[in-house]
Amino acid sequence: MKEILVLGGGGFIGRNIVQYLIDREDCNVTAADIKRGSNFNSIKEDPSKSIRFTEVIDDFSEKKAFNKFQIKFDEIYMLAASVGVNKTLLNPELVIRNNTLLTLNTLEWVSKNPVKKILFSSSSENYAGTSDLFDIDLPTNETVPLCISDIKHPRWTYAVSKIHGESSFLHSAKANAYKCTIVRYQNIIGPEMGFGHAIPHIVERFIKKNENPFKIYGHDQTRAFCYIDDAVEGTVGAMESTNSDGEIYHIGNQEEVNMYELTTYIGKLLDYKGEYEEAITYPGSVSRRCPDIKKAMKDFGYNPKVKWKNAVTKTTDWYNTFFKTGNNIELGGFESPESILNKINIDN
Repeated sequence: MKEILVLGGGGFIGRNIVQYLIDREDCNVTAADIKRGSNFNSIKEDPSKSIRFTEVIDDFSEKKAFNKFQIKFDEIYMLAASVGVNKTLLNPELVIRNNTLLTLNTLEWVSKNPVKKILFSSSSENYAGTSDLFDIDLPTNETVPLCISDIKHPRWTYAVSKIHGESSFLHSAKANAYKCTIVRYQNIIGPEMGFGHAIPHIVERFIKKNENPFKIYGHDQTRAFCYIDDAVEGTVGAMESTNSDGEIYHIGNQEEVNMYELTTYIGKLLDYKGEYEEAITYPGSVSRRCPDIKKAMKDFGYNPKVKWKNAVTKTTDWYNTFFKTGNNIELGGFESPESILNKINIDN
């Protein structure tokens, strides 16, 4: 059976990929991360699955962490990264440090430990500046030029690190004789996706903060939300297709929805009866984003099935239960754009 490494296997997308691969019963999977995946206990408790599963907990921004790997891998899903809008705005130096080191350490280890193929997870943030500054087509395909609109703005540190990663893995693949595929994730959502993103923030505000009127930040901005199950199938499909070697793909959904519609839909799910008001958006946030996914559909049959309202409902239900049962957020809870602007001292 194939030996597969999922770097960042304890994160939202990573642990779902680990579960998907383990459930298929045709490979051995090593999940490596600085944190433990929340679904790993269920894998460990099932003898038929635990025999094919290995967990490695360490900080892979440190080179020595890679010494814990004792086997050769056929495929590596390189998903490990520091991510989250608030994190990039408030701790940009850590985002660019951690993500750059994760890329460089992985590349150095691979140069001495050959693999057959690496999939690097990138982001729609890489072309977010292009979306706002130039007249590009929407939905946006993979040929769009990548752009940083203001190198001084902390929001762009994440995009800089992901652009660096794309270039690094694509060119390292040629030098070290392995195959490489890049996937750019486009607003992936689902239960337990973390607390540093729009939907968890909106639910937190409805349930914990009891706002009325309820501010809709960036009310006219649009996004296209993709459910985690679809993203996982697309990611694995990209890894396992020979058509994808050396290629870049958008993994997401083409249903574009604005933040007003998203927020009021979540309010309806949570039985909110109050008023709404338009408000500013987060610093550096782009006005529209919607991916063209035809290339992934053509090359490996990518076909997202979950419509945006169903995806948002499933996600909202999980966070509603989390907050109403008295759980506390450990990291990444809501902080208003007004508060962040005061802290980072830049113009919106």
